[in-house]
Amino acid sequence: MTSEPNQTFSVRPEAPADYAAIHTLVTAAFGREDEAKLVRLLRNDADAYVPDLTLVAEEAGEIIGHIMLTNAMLQGEEDWRVLALGPLSVTPERQRTGAGIALTEAALELADARGEPLVVLLGHPAYYPRFGFEPARGRGITPPSEEMPDPAFMVKVLSNYEERYRGRFEYAPAFDQV
Repeated sequence: MTSEPNQTFSVRPEAPADYAAIHTLVTAAFGREDEAKLVRLLRNDADAYVPDLTLVAEEAGEIIGHIMLTNAMLQGEEDWRVLALGPLSVTPERQRTGAGIALTEAALELADARGEPLVVLLGHPAYYPRFGFEPARGRGITPPSEEMPDPAFMVKVLSNYEERYRGRFEYAPAFDQV
C-alpha cells in the first residue's frame, strides 16, 4: 500500500525497527512526550495493539508520520470491541503535505476491510469530518468522560456498522496512564 502517486512518501505498517524514530516523531509533533509514551504503552498492551492498523508514512527512508488504531470497548446493551484512532502524528516540518490525510485514509480503509464496525476519536472538529467523522453522540455513543467536548468526540461508521452499536465508549487502559 502506498500513498497517492504524486506524493513523495509511502504508507506502510510500522516495524520494530521504526520504534525509536516514531518516539522522536510523536514527541516533536506534539511538543511533549505524553503521546509518545501513550504509543509505547498501547504497543505493549496485547489487547489494545493492532499491528496491521498502526502505520507510518515514510519519505526517503525517514519516518515522517504515524497513526494508530487500537482496540477499545463500547459498553451498551452488549459490550463490543471497536477501534480508537490516536494519536496521529506528522513531523512538524512535513505537516500540511498530505501525510496525515494519507495515513488516516489508509488506516480507515484497512479497518473497513477487516470488517470493523466503527472508529472513535477525540480530535480536532475541523480536521476529521473530511474523513466522514461525525459527532459520536448523534450515533448514541457517549464519551468516557463528560469533560470531553462533544464537537471533538467523533465516530466514523464503517461498512460493518449496525445501529445497535450504542453506549459508553472506553479507551484502552493505556489512555489513563498518560
